[in-house]
Amino acid sequence: MKIVYLDTYALNPLNDLGLSILLTLGDVTLYDRTSQNEIVERAKDADIILTNKCTINAQTIAQLPNLKYIGVTATGYNTIDIDAAKSQGIMVTNVRGYSSASVAQLVFSLILSFTNRVTEHAQNIDQTWPSAADWCFYHYPLVELEGKTLGIIGLGDIGKKVANIGLGFGMKVLATKRNSTVGGMANVEICTQEKLLQESDFITLHCPLTADNQQFINKQTLALMKSSAILINTSRGGLINESDLAEALNNNTIAGAGLDVLSSEPPLKSNPLLTAKNSIITPHIAWAGVNSRKELLKGVIENIVAFQQGNIPKGMI
Repeated sequence: MKIVYLDTYALNPLNDLGLSILLTLGDVTLYDRTSQNEIVERAKDADIILTNKCTINAQTIAQLPNLKYIGVTATGYNTIDIDAAKSQGIMVTNVRGYSSASVAQLVFSLILSFTNRVTEHAQNIDQTWPSAADWCFYHYPLVELEGKTLGIIGLGDIGKKVANIGLGFGMKVLATKRNSTVGGMANVEICTQEKLLQESDFITLHCPLTADNQQFINKQTLALMKSSAILINTSRGGLINESDLAEALNNNTIAGAGLDVLSSEPPLKSNPLLTAKNSIITPHIAWAGVNSRKELLKGVIENIVAFQQGNIPKGMI
């Protein structure tokens, strides 16, 4: 069975995973990256395609007559035309739940970047501390999380891990979820979005991007937040109206934003958040902890093996 992995680089940029295990699954070709106009040529004989962010649309699928399976090496599968694949009898799978701990960890890395300012205080310490007038100095307020309110929009697997960490810090935790009657947590208050926005000191987004919530963080919702609030987004960039958020940051409507995702990635140089005040941006790394990537690779392999053996893969969409 011919397998083509179109974009391995995101999964293994440090060469710390053993991708050679994939070679045991069949006739396997690995590419670091594949542009849109290279997909058909590279995958023209493939039975299986693996991809993270390459777009597999109806036009591409129509040009791949041998294709039987598309494995998304991620959770999100918005880059795949699912309807077109199913109409051709092509199975599509993803891997779910592999990165919850990694994402939750980055959420608090971003939060602590604002509360403790480790980077700013550590910069040039060899020059600044020896010449300081006092035995210590700090240029920013150092804020304890205990007693602060954490608002979680989306109490799924990742949201629950974030909630547990917040509770461990002694925070009050508010949350919104699509079905408020099931799947709650002890010591987490399920509330309205309006209450969460108004009362939270830190607001973190953990919901999928849908037609209903696109850019729901905008001028109106930002105006509901405390002027001291910090917004965290490790979910999808499209949840935020980026111009409105940049304006809110520059005008001190809210105090800061920690963002691991943007509406287009890589971002345009004109993206206003790149230069907005009190904006900390990381390059979509929340999912990429070492153990998370190992779990992702394991899930990809398990899905393929199940398919090859005629079974239903756990990640079938």
